[in-house]
Amino acid sequence: MSENRTPVLDVQGLGIDFGGLTAVNEFSLQVFNEEIVGLIGPNGAGKTTVFNMLTKVYKPSRGTITFCGKNTEKMSVVEMNKQGIARTFQNIRLFSNLTVLDNVRIGMHNKISYSNFDAVFRLPKFYEQEEKVEKEAVELLKIFGLEDKKDITAGNLPYGAQRRLEIARAMATEPKLLLLDEPAAGMNPQETEELMDMIRFVRDHFRIAVLLIEHDMKLVMGICERITVLNYGMMLAEGTPEEIQANPQVIKAYLGE
Repeated sequence: MSENRTPVLDVQGLGIDFGGLTAVNEFSLQVFNEEIVGLIGPNGAGKTTVFNMLTKVYKPSRGTITFCGKNTEKMSVVEMNKQGIARTFQNIRLFSNLTVLDNVRIGMHNKISYSNFDAVFRLPKFYEQEEKVEKEAVELLKIFGLEDKKDITAGNLPYGAQRRLEIARAMATEPKLLLLDEPAAGMNPQETEELMDMIRFVRDHFRIAVLLIEHDMKLVMGICERITVLNYGMMLAEGTPEEIQANPQVIKAYLGE
């Protein structure tokens, strides 16, 4: 973990209501730079709802979200991404009919500053920025071992490669915090092992923080430095993997032991 103890993400008393139903309440969490943190719990516990609040897909009913020292209350989804939060989804959301390269190029939209006028009339600014974006996209694909597949349609990639591409596209936005929503869903044991290595690599190579939701306990206990457990929208436990594994409530409710 980084020696810098200023949190990248500081969540305090977060909650959201849908009609008369409280989905998440009194949720607090801190994530520090270069740290991998897990968020676990059964289906319906509110994990993805937390991610949706962090990224402003949902507006919280109460509580505060501070990201890199800034209160995010009035920020939109786009503004949160520009601030440095990127995410992947449980169900892969690639542009399946576009090439691998184009998927990553789309992720670099924050770097484009030419106007529609520049694009329509193919002015020098358009060509300069498009060339730069393509070069950077190819370099990113090299990092994720996908350069040789750059011209393949994304939907034709094997499942594990699609997951890698989704993470590569998220990294194209140059985030400070990467949110991974069940990245191991649908993976076989070998793919899961490779995913664990990749998550560590992403943290170390890009020097960012990672917050992940996952049901695969081997993955969670193997790579997370801290874990928060949700139960019916409320925090049940928080601690190191060793502390979570030894917590009687967690053992009973989540680990099935």
